[in-house]
Amino acid sequence: MKKLIPLAVVAAVSLGQAAAVQAANVTAAIGQTGESTMTYRLGVQFDFGSSWFQSSVGRLTGYWDAGYTYWEGDETSANHSLSLTPVFVYEFAGDSVKPYLEAGIGVAAFESTEIEGKKLGSSFQFEDRLGAGLRFAGGHEVGIRAIHYSNAGLKNPNDGIESYAVHYRMAF
Repeated sequence: MKKLIPLAVVAAVSLGQAAAVQAANVTAAIGQTGESTMTYRLGVQFDFGSSWFQSSVGRLTGYWDAGYTYWEGDETSANHSLSLTPVFVYEFAGDSVKPYLEAGIGVAAFESTEIEGKKLGSSFQFEDRLGAGLRFAGGHEVGIRAIHYSNAGLKNPNDGIESYAVHYRMAF
């Protein structure tokens, strides 16, 4: 945990500066790994503020996601991670409900390099995600996500780990 404190301070200061510029969204997620370990995640998102390829079908947009994840376990296997990921979203057209698909690749830092007996190789990991969900009028969203963590072979071992989660997002 001592390794994550300086990273958390930098992230908090950066997020505080970004929040002063634009409104934030907050996400809460609960999930499981492939080995049934529970994961709990809190995230803050800041929209890119741009959209591309807008048509009658939908538009491409995105957001920055800064997150904290608690990986449940006993005293020796619980873990914590911080992540920062740019996420691209294809939002389909709709009035009160807009379906979407999302994908992103970012970075993460883990407190420990072992989870569920899997050896991550290093605290530094890449975060790859795929998701889908529904956005509702009023700034609410529900969805599902699959997030994979790996150090991309930069250091061995590189077992990697996944979390599959449902989430709720609310605009502020």
